[in-house]
Amino acid sequence: MAREIVLDTETTGLDPRQGHRIIEIACVEIDDLIPTGRHFHRYVDPERIIDADAERVHGLSNAFLAGKPRFAEPEVADAFLAFVADAPLVAHNAGFDRDFVNHELDRAGRAPLHAERWVDTLPLAQKRYPGLSNSLDALCKRYKISLSEREKHGALIDARLLASVYLELCGGRECGLNLEAAVAAGISQVIAQATYGARPRPLAARITEAERLAHQAFVRDELSPGALWLALPV
Repeated sequence: MAREIVLDTETTGLDPRQGHRIIEIACVEIDDLIPTGRHFHRYVDPERIIDADAERVHGLSNAFLAGKPRFAEPEVADAFLAFVADAPLVAHNAGFDRDFVNHELDRAGRAPLHAERWVDTLPLAQKRYPGLSNSLDALCKRYKISLSEREKHGALIDARLLASVYLELCGGRECGLNLEAAVAAGISQVIAQATYGARPRPLAARITEAERLAHQAFVRDELSPGALWLALPV
């Protein structure tokens, strides 16, 4: 797996082709499906009015974003690109975030992040749970991931939640079981490689001669003529 970046955005509306913009972007770094603690997070001045419906979802206002850097400024665009580098990008309903990110990068004169780099957790969840709700909230509840810090949508908290969901979708606690199995296999291999003396064949008898004769008499006198014991060599 190596290094991957879990990403989320908040926006002024639903469609960048209608002039909507990113107002918050966050990335969480994971390495071999383990969060490293490193993250990237910026609030952005969208240079336009935020739709009322969008503001009700994320709670970010134009007043709050006044004075924040624009996406095209180096502290956002260049810092974001430096953080993600060439890692795969993980997002829920990734087409939404990809369209907004690439729209902003284009406006800033930067190259787009091509579709093959993106991992979409929504179809992963739909394949595992067909017919069920697979929103981020629903997946968190399904996997018992706490939503206590999430009063409204926020890019950083959602990226952290998605990182936990992605871990579960990729195997979750089963990864630990796989590790235990690998350790057990390693121990078995060590045992198998241990050297012991050659086992004698046939094994030496562990009964006395008197016991052998008593058993032979029992088989002859007490068992039926068709007993399997009678077919064995004495």
